Amino acid sequence: MHMPTWRGAARLCCWAGLTPRHRESGLKVTRGHITKQGSPVLRWAVVEAIRRQPATSPIREVKDRIIARRGKQANNIAKTAAARHLLTAVFYAMRDGQARSLAKRNTAQDAAADGDL
Repeated sequence: MHMPTWRGAARLCCWAGLTPRHRESGLKVTRGHITKQGSPVLRWAVVEAIRRQPATSPIREVKDRIIARRGKQANNIAKTAAARHLLTAVFYAMRDGQARSLAKRNTAQDAAADGDL
């Protein structure tokens, strides 16, 4: 994949078809289902990767939070949102040449680890 093609992670997610359809007319804005434009193979691979996430992974937590908030019927919505989150992380890992932790950092633990306390 040639990274300079996309100027940002949002454009990659849009190209993969993982963003909601957006229609605007004057002041009226309508959001719909995902666009499914772009690469169906990439979209399939990212969604499959979400299905295989361990229960303790930060990306799985994104999916679980949405299901807890919206109910079990929102399982596909949650998978799509988590897939966008994963694809964003992959974009930055490929751009920067290193993968970063997706877990939220606790500032008190960080300060103790750095020796500030």
